[in-house]
Amino acid sequence: MAVALARVVSPMEISSNFCSLETIREGGRFVCTRYDDGRIRKKKLRWGLPTLYANSKLASVGLEAEYMRNLPVVIPSEQRVYDVVLKQAALVNELRSNRAAAALEERADVVLPGALSLLNEAYDRCGEVCAEYAKTFYLGTLLMTPERRRAIWAIYVWCRRTDELVDGPNASHITPSALDRWEARLEDVFGGRPYDMLDAALSDTVGKFPVDIQPFKDMIEGMRMDLKKSRYKNFDELYLYCYYVAGTVGLMSVPVMGIAPDSQATTESVYNAALALGIANQLTNILRDVGEDARRGRVYLPQDELAQAGLSDEDIFAGRNQIKRARLFFDQAESGVTQLSEASRWPVWASLLLYRKILDEIEANDYNNFTKRAYVSKAKKLLALPVAYGRSLIRPSRTPPPTSTKPSG
Repeated sequence: MAVALARVVSPMEISSNFCSLETIREGGRFVCTRYDDGRIRKKKLRWGLPTLYANSKLASVGLEAEYMRNLPVVIPSEQRVYDVVLKQAALVNELRSNRAAAALEERADVVLPGALSLLNEAYDRCGEVCAEYAKTFYLGTLLMTPERRRAIWAIYVWCRRTDELVDGPNASHITPSALDRWEARLEDVFGGRPYDMLDAALSDTVGKFPVDIQPFKDMIEGMRMDLKKSRYKNFDELYLYCYYVAGTVGLMSVPVMGIAPDSQATTESVYNAALALGIANQLTNILRDVGEDARRGRVYLPQDELAQAGLSDEDIFAGRNQIKRARLFFDQAESGVTQLSEASRWPVWASLLLYRKILDEIEANDYNNFTKRAYVSKAKKLLALPVAYGRSLIRPSRTPPPTSTKPSG
């Protein structure tokens, strides 16, 4: 990634150490079109402890209040993520139902001399990075409308830059305070104050599409987890991590890719399917990279399931369980891909099919993901593209995708 970014940022920006964010340059801001439509906050009521313990022995002996004061409220990861999904769906629904009003509220563009050409250059360079590091996905984006594919490139580059903070060549120098500065920089981007050209592309994107900042912040939270956490007690903890580092990408992308006009699915169900695809992709990454991660001191397979396998050579059975889970998430994601706008379906189908093939390769390696790294050959990738294109032509079904985002298992 550092090689790619050396081609798309100026020497001045590289010398400031790209990821460390020691300084925030003033001046030279891009002014982007924004909407004054506000942001919707929608919370879902959760079970409270009074409800859970109202009929318990604790209540009958008058100990409920004391118990509640000392017991932390534990919210399952699925519920925490579901609240974010509801917010994203509400945001898109508001825009779709008030599109005409939003158009009237749009602020006039302030065009600086040369700003348009610089913005076009920024988007082009985002496309170059996407083409270099996600070749198959990049080909699929070429079927999108120009505005949508440029926006997806901008989101992809921001996600890649964020991931490089903890997994790139400068990862050993990254501290929690550096991530705090990266988050402050993100808020500037959403406020129309980009730091560099690549930020400017994202700032322009969030001004044109109903993209919310929360999934971006959550991805940064996933990077914080990588700095301080190398083991996961159970799948509930792993699920939250998978949402932070991958499920968020789906929530970022749906507003750009769009939902097909003839789709009968609810916006919430489409977001749930996008979330499921991100979870499935990350579980697949974890299974593919077990050996590599272990050498770096990270074990993502749930500790309770490893313990059940005896923490011996049989820990491979824990991997089999994760493969089953990943396939369930892929199956759930399928039902939502067809609900996307027609021009956006091919790259998503290609991603889904190719990542699922990684699971096939792990099984073909007899589940040996410690000394062998599963990968899909170029020939198999090429063969998957027409299949993905064929599926992208399938029109949305009238049966909404399932609401649940966490298959059992």
